Amino acid sequence: MRFIFLAALLAAAPVLVEPAFAEPVNIRPDVMSVTVDTANGPVEIKRIQDNENKLEGDWAKTSRPCPSFCIQPMIPAPGVTPVGELEMLEFLKDPNVVVVDGRVTRDFEGGAIPGAVSIPYTQAADRLGELGCEPDFEGFICDGEDVKSVALYCNGPWCGQSPAAARRMIEAGFPAEKIYYYRGGMQQWRLLGLTVSGG
Repeated sequence: MRFIFLAALLAAAPVLVEPAFAEPVNIRPDVMSVTVDTANGPVEIKRIQDNENKLEGDWAKTSRPCPSFCIQPMIPAPGVTPVGELEMLEFLKDPNVVVVDGRVTRDFEGGAIPGAVSIPYTQAADRLGELGCEPDFEGFICDGEDVKSVALYCNGPWCGQSPAAARRMIEAGFPAEKIYYYRGGMQQWRLLGLTVSGG
């Protein structure tokens, strides 16, 4: 009888002890989560709380062939400002900044940063009106007070879609100093265990 009780107690021990070893996974020491407004309502962005979580599948890949998956520069065009995850979280709450997913629609639908707007890189130069620019015969006029800043991202440091979007936007008249580039993209976002919408 004593043996059965001891065996049952030992079998239950990992279940009882496991939560005690789980450490909270904050965004910053003083920030557990950030709530952002999206087209589908508020979304709480936080990190996955499983201390054993790992990337799997395509997001764990380290060696995509170059070309076309070559490492992108930190600054895809002169005047563009590189940013990281903490800046992206602030941009998601800022009404004067539009977070733009520059990937093709299929990739956006497979999982995106909550609150991001899908503007595929192939359409970036044609959709500047959505950012407050006025159409012009040779592109857009983007110098008004209503012109928003843009934070662009795509799949990761090896993805050329958002750098191409930035260059096309600048060529069409969008000011480079209003463009922020999150080079880490979805690979880095997922690596940090941050909330992903869709997919």
